[in-house]
Amino acid sequence: MATTVTSTKTAAKKETRSSGGGSRFPGPNGKGPKGNGNGGGGRRDPRKGLSPGAYRVTMWVIIAAIVMMFAALSSAYIILSFDNERRRVTMPRMFFLSTGIIILSSFTIETAKRSLKRENETGYRGWSIATLVLGLFFLTAQVMGWRELAAQGVYFASHPHSTFFYFFTGVHGVHLLGGIAGLSYLAIRARPSGRAGKVMSKETSAGLMSLYWHTMDALWIWLFLLLLILK
Repeated sequence: MATTVTSTKTAAKKETRSSGGGSRFPGPNGKGPKGNGNGGGGRRDPRKGLSPGAYRVTMWVIIAAIVMMFAALSSAYIILSFDNERRRVTMPRMFFLSTGIIILSSFTIETAKRSLKRENETGYRGWSIATLVLGLFFLTAQVMGWRELAAQGVYFASHPHSTFFYFFTGVHGVHLLGGIAGLSYLAIRARPSGRAGKVMSKETSAGLMSLYWHTMDALWIWLFLLLLILK
């Protein structure tokens, strides 16, 4: 009798091992006891971020806010320009140079984006770095333009007209610094030893950076013409 009971228990253990825990209940989607059967125990992949469309919408919201701010400031400047007692400010020569630099940088960043679409990683990296360098040159030219204004005796608090000169160029420069930070990020990701981004693809980040940079370019051209015509 004892022999029969022992053999029955042994057979039951073998059946359990061969079935691999077949008595366990399936998960919510029928692919295992852990849940979703994706090999990760039902946990969400932390590397997956927002969709490219969501990033584009976010960028457009940021750009809209920036444009609205500059539109409000431009309206105030235009109204102030009709004041007969305003003092004229001579446009610094370095601002002409900086305008040419930022226009050129729009071509380089667009070339970088197109190089990435053609899977030309070397060209993409080179043109991204060129845009970054041009951005730094632009800011340097702006600072030198401020020095020209100071040499004319025009300072931030001299009069309302000069205040707008400094404020427009300064606020635009701060926003361009954000673009330079983004370009630095692109340049780091473009290195041959760089790892793939966990948040967004190179194509998405390059497209967003190009959109932002072109906006900064267009804003500066508008400000330059505004300050030149209503100086």
